[in-house]
Amino acid sequence: MYNATMTQYSSNFSGFSLAIIGTLLFSLKSIFIKYLYQLGLDPNQILSLRMLLALPFYLFILFWLSVKKKSIHNLNRDLLIKVFLLGFLGYYLASLLDLISLTYISAQLERLGLFTYPFMVAILGYLFFKQAMTRSLIIALILSYLGLWLVVSQERMFAGDQVVLGTLFVLGSALSYSIYVLFAQNYIKQLGSTLFTTLAMISSSIYVFIHAYFTLNFKTAILTSEVFMWLFLLAFFSTVIPSYMLTAAIHRIGPSQTGLVGILGPVFTIVLAIFLLDENFTLIMALGVTMVISGVLLKMKTA
Repeated sequence: MYNATMTQYSSNFSGFSLAIIGTLLFSLKSIFIKYLYQLGLDPNQILSLRMLLALPFYLFILFWLSVKKKSIHNLNRDLLIKVFLLGFLGYYLASLLDLISLTYISAQLERLGLFTYPFMVAILGYLFFKQAMTRSLIIALILSYLGLWLVVSQERMFAGDQVVLGTLFVLGSALSYSIYVLFAQNYIKQLGSTLFTTLAMISSSIYVFIHAYFTLNFKTAILTSEVFMWLFLLAFFSTVIPSYMLTAAIHRIGPSQTGLVGILGPVFTIVLAIFLLDENFTLIMALGVTMVISGVLLKMKTA
């Protein structure tokens, strides 16, 4: 009995630790991208170089899984095609739209916009899978998007009408990721989260490199050692590591508890953006952030 209790405690402790650290590392993504913009890179260059640096790690994980034969036997051509299509939505298109949004809006608003994706999952589930839309869920949705509107209206005072365009891009990113989340669940169960994530990231890299072939112009890129330092931090510490840490956290403490920890994400990003990027933050913005987070919390309680 004692050993079982200690094992459960150890699993919970490691799960929450992985969730917190993974959330913090993922929250740094917007900060790294903003620094790279300041150094002269554009969204196409960042997208391509980020995945170029991240891909070897995912290929190594795939090789390790094939040696261990973990769920590899479940793969077939049809399943692989579906995973590659989901990789397009979840990691290529969502990442591209997210990167473009950060050229127009602050890291704070970008993180809040992405944070509303659970509501998009709920709406899509209602429209296409007849999933229930409760009164509490509708209230949570309205609360969060009113909060997001407050933040957008405040940021427009500092940055102008481009904020609206940037917000549309980040909401497009959240929508793309929501479709991925909604349709990926069955395939994650079939393949396991590690193999599915690895294949989806490898597929997104293929799309990124096709995109780069047609759009990338390295002649305008200033590839200094500082640029590669931020790119490596973005690729390894804000892409590869958190993608597996959060997967491991879900395995140990479940998606609901991991999601609760994920609420720290916007808080981490906002604090970092204020102190590292010197972004504006007003009382009305604080109210908007509180409304968005409260809405997501309420949504999770009704799930």
